[in-house]
Amino acid sequence: MVSFKWMACAAAAVLAMSAVARAEEGFPFGAEMTLEAVPQPGSKRIPNIEIGDNGEVVLELWCKGGKGQFSVAGNTVIFVPGQIQDRACPPAKAQADDDLVAALSSVETWKRQGDMLTLIGPKPLRFRANGN
Repeated sequence: MVSFKWMACAAAAVLAMSAVARAEEGFPFGAEMTLEAVPQPGSKRIPNIEIGDNGEVVLELWCKGGKGQFSVAGNTVIFVPGQIQDRACPPAKAQADDDLVAALSSVETWKRQGDMLTLIGPKPLRFRANGN
């Protein structure tokens, strides 16, 4: 005969695992993520975003840097760029940075699978959570 105490513990464990799974699939507020891309010639740098708990974003691009804001409702996402610092970038990197900010600004939806965030728009962008 199964004890009530054992059944209660099993039910609590299932609920806890379910909550963890949902948290892993939610929008990654409070995470730092790196764009899935190869470095540009002559550089090891790859763009990354640091997403704050309220959707505020710190961007480190191919050369430029700046801030922005994510607004999320369900699977809908809007990115609004803030001021972007020029940093006297070479023309090719400056253009790549401008293209990336434009792609972020045109995302419409998102999905997450584990540590991978895909921002979906005319040009899908994939970001991987940075490990600690």
